Amino acid sequence: MEWEFTPEQVVKGQVGYALEDFRRDLAMEVRGNLGPASPEQAAQTADLLYDLCYAMATKGDVDALLATLAYDPPACEFLREMVEPMRQNGEMLGAILQRLIMDRVEAGMPLEQALDSVAEHHRNSLSNGQ
Repeated sequence: MEWEFTPEQVVKGQVGYALEDFRRDLAMEVRGNLGPASPEQAAQTADLLYDLCYAMATKGDVDALLATLAYDPPACEFLREMVEPMRQNGEMLGAILQRLIMDRVEAGMPLEQALDSVAEHHRNSLSNGQ
């Protein structure tokens, strides 16, 4: 994806770009690049790519993500090939998550609680399909 702003601007709060915006934009990009794929295939692909971006954004282990998909070798190979093309998306997602944490800390929430709160917000946004 391309933006008219940087991850640094998101972290600093100079640009409002939310988790929901990122997921929407990623889904739109996937639909635009998949061609004649079904809506279900596009959604599954967007979800896989989001998981990859999240692993990169949180300094998670991409190999651990791939291990959860060991039953699906084509998906693993696809994600391996997408690590570099998705790197900037991972950086942007990381910036969004950092801003969410900073907003909570600046409002007086202790850091550990802010981390837990953002993790819960993230889980809720995924379960709500945003």
